[in-house]
Amino acid sequence: MFINQATEQLYNERLTRYVTAMRGGTPDRVPIRFLYQEAAARYCGVSNQQVACDYELAFDVTRKMAADMGNDAVMLNAIWSTYSVAKAAGWRYLAIPGVDCSPETVNQFYEPHDEEDMFVQFSEYEEFTQDPTAFLLNKWFPRAMQRVRMPGQPVDFDHNLSLISGALAYGNYMNAFAPAANKLKYEAGVVSANAGMIKAPLDIMADKLRGYINVCIDGKENPKKLLRACEALMPHILANALSGADPDKNVPITIWAHRGCVPFISQEMFDGIFWPTLKPIFEEIIRQGHQILFYGEGNWEAHYDNLLELPAQGIIYHIDKGDPAYAAKKLKRKFAISGGLNYDALARGTEADARQHAKKLLDAVKQDGGYILDATALMLSDIKPENVKAVIDYTLEHGAYSRSTPGNAIEAPKNVHDIPAGMRPPLVCRSWETESSEYKNLCGDVDLVRSQWQNADAAAYNYIWTSVLW
Repeated sequence: MFINQATEQLYNERLTRYVTAMRGGTPDRVPIRFLYQEAAARYCGVSNQQVACDYELAFDVTRKMAADMGNDAVMLNAIWSTYSVAKAAGWRYLAIPGVDCSPETVNQFYEPHDEEDMFVQFSEYEEFTQDPTAFLLNKWFPRAMQRVRMPGQPVDFDHNLSLISGALAYGNYMNAFAPAANKLKYEAGVVSANAGMIKAPLDIMADKLRGYINVCIDGKENPKKLLRACEALMPHILANALSGADPDKNVPITIWAHRGCVPFISQEMFDGIFWPTLKPIFEEIIRQGHQILFYGEGNWEAHYDNLLELPAQGIIYHIDKGDPAYAAKKLKRKFAISGGLNYDALARGTEADARQHAKKLLDAVKQDGGYILDATALMLSDIKPENVKAVIDYTLEHGAYSRSTPGNAIEAPKNVHDIPAGMRPPLVCRSWETESSEYKNLCGDVDLVRSQWQNADAAAYNYIWTSVLW
């Protein structure tokens, strides 16, 4: 329940404004959505280490900065602040401020480099492709976690503790989201900017399985193996995205698309592997009535024509690198856009610089609606709060529209490609058939027993796959 009627009215105005713009309509003014990360810690006078080790604090500072600044929407996920989850499970690939690196740095992710350090070794492509979930449980988890042992190795105290404490820490962390989201909505009157996430299959192979350099080599020397592995990931990426989506279908599922653009991969690899294994996921999500915030890290101008293959209003394209005016000209006839606010102006400029850049940006992208104000990138601790405030004040002064129009319906995909479930379907680790075959006297309300098992099994599936997708 809202703390008062004024907060409820404010929230409804912000939600309407945000959704209208994301659907390509013209709201009363440009919606303001910033994705505060360590910038919120700086604003509230706490350290990067504090928010990295205390996710409740991370939620609180994000909410406070969003409310104080006058955001319409903010991303209330603190996935970057996962000390308890990471260390309880024993993640090898995350360095945490004040624990593994300087207290004032941000979280750092490691990637495997040498073949013997790969979480999926080249000789294991077929095994991974045949049953990704089993591979993750049997091999990825022991390799990615410091204290978990491989099958056949003798287990010890630390192994057992890692499995138990990691899962419990993850559960505690995920259960903290709903209360934090309620505070954001009912106390601050701010909209949660997104719900659910996607990563492209090729990005997952590069981030958490083979490493970027090895994926580039594989794509050149063994493209069929890499393609089949990416295809095997598709149903699981889709299931993860939909399981965290907004049931009201107001706010989008977000993809962090960071290595699928030129020059990180070749056009040949994009056309042959990246896009064919991502586009069908998009189409199915859009078919089910959800939008996708395409957070295009890097310059995606070379692939705008590929994005235009998607149904109208299916995505909101977020501008990182590239020309905002060109993005507006090329994409706004079909999709809303967001971002484009120069990070350097916010981090290293003056308040006057920030206002000047905001003017230039709005002049290029504001016309006819379909635009959401945001910085080019996630806002880290080098962002100056006074510059953010200057941009927001400018937008409140000059971001109004003379005439409003409603948002557009999300167009249904014309051709939805089938995504095979694979040998072990999504949301399943140990199937009900396998589990129930060992019961001595299964009878009575079997459907009840089955549903409870499947819920518990899906929780284990969610834990392992979310760990990979982060």
